[in-house]
Amino acid sequence: MRLRIRRILYLVFPLLLSLSLFASSKPFWVEGKHPSYPYPPFVELAEKLKPGVVNISTTKIIRTATPFFPGPMDPFFKEFFEKFFGPIPKEFKEKSLGSGFIIGKDGYIITNNHVIEKASEIKVKTLSGKVYDAKIVGKDPKIDIALLKIEPKEDLTPLPLGDSDKVKVGEWVMAIGNPFGLSETVTVGIISATGRVIGLGPYDNFIQTDASINPGNSGGPLINMAGEVIGVNTAIVKGGQGIGFAIPINMVKAVLPQLKEKGRVVRGWLGVYIQEVTPELAKEFGLKEPKGALVSEVVKGSPADKAGIKSGDIIVEYNGKPVKEMHDLPRMVAMTPPGRKVKIKIIRNGKEKVLTVKIGELKERTLSEVHPTAAEKLGMELENITPQLKEEFGLRISRGVIVVGVKPGSPADEAGIMKGDIIIEANRRPVRDVSQFEEIFERADRTTKRLLLLVKRGRSIFYTVVRWR
Repeated sequence: MRLRIRRILYLVFPLLLSLSLFASSKPFWVEGKHPSYPYPPFVELAEKLKPGVVNISTTKIIRTATPFFPGPMDPFFKEFFEKFFGPIPKEFKEKSLGSGFIIGKDGYIITNNHVIEKASEIKVKTLSGKVYDAKIVGKDPKIDIALLKIEPKEDLTPLPLGDSDKVKVGEWVMAIGNPFGLSETVTVGIISATGRVIGLGPYDNFIQTDASINPGNSGGPLINMAGEVIGVNTAIVKGGQGIGFAIPINMVKAVLPQLKEKGRVVRGWLGVYIQEVTPELAKEFGLKEPKGALVSEVVKGSPADKAGIKSGDIIVEYNGKPVKEMHDLPRMVAMTPPGRKVKIKIIRNGKEKVLTVKIGELKERTLSEVHPTAAEKLGMELENITPQLKEEFGLRISRGVIVVGVKPGSPADEAGIMKGDIIIEANRRPVRDVSQFEEIFERADRTTKRLLLLVKRGRSIFYTVVRWR
């Protein structure tokens, strides 16, 4: 009998306790006991902030041999195809969707550069349903940011920009965007990590979140529970669930004035090659712990060279801010206006030393018009395949050279060459590196001005002929 009563009490007591707590008190989150915010007011935030998020649709003109095949078709198959389906277009329109958010009542909008890259037409749709033509004011491919402008015929709702340096791992965030074209989609999650380097660019410093981010979310805002934008959603991990990345809003705020005034970003230049300070290297250089950026080489005549920085120096502080790891330094230098003098603390032979450096201007690499290389004559930029590029483009091949840029309307563009392609052979000779490609080009027939390329794109391999003038 006692055993039966005890079992009944075990079952009934927790239920009575739960009912008592529910009836007699308010949930703790209503009372605002969270150290930073009350329990996330998702409904209120969504209603307040959705009008500040826009849908961005773009149209791009894709020039290729055919939109259905990766490379030029066999003449016999081309004749067969055209007989049944009609002439094959040499160019077609590709439409894509993305997100953006309003930062000014005068119509300024932030989105990702990759959302509007090479777009011939950009349309912006607001929550009210109105559609506007947008123009590109400025863009910064290195951090994947673009600034657009519309001429509004309605009152816009700008989103306030927060301070991404104050972001804490574990805090609640909300993402608003248009995943898969489904407009005004709201997802929530937490900050999973900060300072992530994922190989998308030289200034990687992503906020990682488990708030669902999918194709179409790119360019949309990541918002904290104070209703402030702390990041621009930009990337996802293929095959990963709950792993999304956003550009810290402080990086965006730092380049906005230049994008508005110049349409591009001018960055600082120090002139050093650096590497990670591993535990083994830290021990060799007499450090108690691995920190800073190890200078492996100094560019002759650069600001670093003039200031006395030498190979083997470890940069541990830049302009009063600690350099915790190698990736911190390029971001710090890039955000420094050219011409400004900064203090750099180094460790040399186990001793600290402070040097003054006048930061130079980072010259963007462009296709040369004075002494163009072979690749530049053909309208493309080539790079040797490095571990970083293999990671960035998801490559599983080490031979050949990779195309990292194609000039619109160039011979390479007309031949259907695209960014990310790998050139394996040129004129039936294997291509190991860029210098060998240059050598093959120099030996090419100057009468016909043709170059036969064997190209790998994804899982496809095809031949194409590049003709130059």
